[in-house]
Amino acid sequence: MSAPSGAQSVPQVWIGEGPVLLHYADHIATMTLNRPDVSNGMNLDLMHALHKAVMVCHGQPQVRVVHLRGAGTHFCAGGDVREFASKGEALGDFLREVTAYLQVAVGALIRLNAIVVTEVQGYAAGGGGLGLVCASDIVIAGEGAKFLAGATRVGMVPDAGASVILPHLVGFRRATEIFLSNRVIEATEAHQIGLITKVVADADLQDEALKAARFYAKGAPLALSATKRLLWNALGVEAALPEEARTQSVLSATADSREGLSAVIEKRKPYFTGS
Repeated sequence: MSAPSGAQSVPQVWIGEGPVLLHYADHIATMTLNRPDVSNGMNLDLMHALHKAVMVCHGQPQVRVVHLRGAGTHFCAGGDVREFASKGEALGDFLREVTAYLQVAVGALIRLNAIVVTEVQGYAAGGGGLGLVCASDIVIAGEGAKFLAGATRVGMVPDAGASVILPHLVGFRRATEIFLSNRVIEATEAHQIGLITKVVADADLQDEALKAARFYAKGAPLALSATKRLLWNALGVEAALPEEARTQSVLSATADSREGLSAVIEKRKPYFTGS
């Protein structure tokens, strides 16, 4: 039995520990990236957990909205560069698996009947951060949020479907500049160019994101999910995911990729040789 109108039911814990948490109440599944000590950097464990959490939501027809968020200071600062760098010349094989899970999780997010409302604080960078933002339906960001593509600065390419989605959101020329320059995009600009839905005060972020989630949870679920499906079908994102993954795997095995990761960790400019 559902809670009376205006009342909030007691949240259910669907996944209570690990790198991704999942709680449910009132048709809203709150999915939290839970590696705050590394800015929710994506590694293989987080990828497995994210895919599992999304598939749990797929199997629960009462979920009308997924409220995606990150624990701690940052939504997601991208891949866990220290773990990636530790793989050395085996990085290509390692990232092949990581990228495969990321692509599957993004495809599953896009195919969810539920509307994905994402809450962004701090950095949203790389395939993990910017990629998940691109794959969301509604994005609410704090005024201090920052967005960064980041892939080419470590000798890699955009993934998580961003190479297709970002040009549709902000236009081809602007997307090209964002990917190639790796400049930081402030929240106000992100809103102006169509990357995100709304900017709010940092202090109000969680309340505003939950307010948005509750708004969509009260909509006509069949109509909202059908509309979402039509919009995403028009982009053809899933057709591009295998090529993104293949290219990422090839580039991550290069010396330039290892140099780029080392430069980020050592906080210096990289020296790329094209090898």
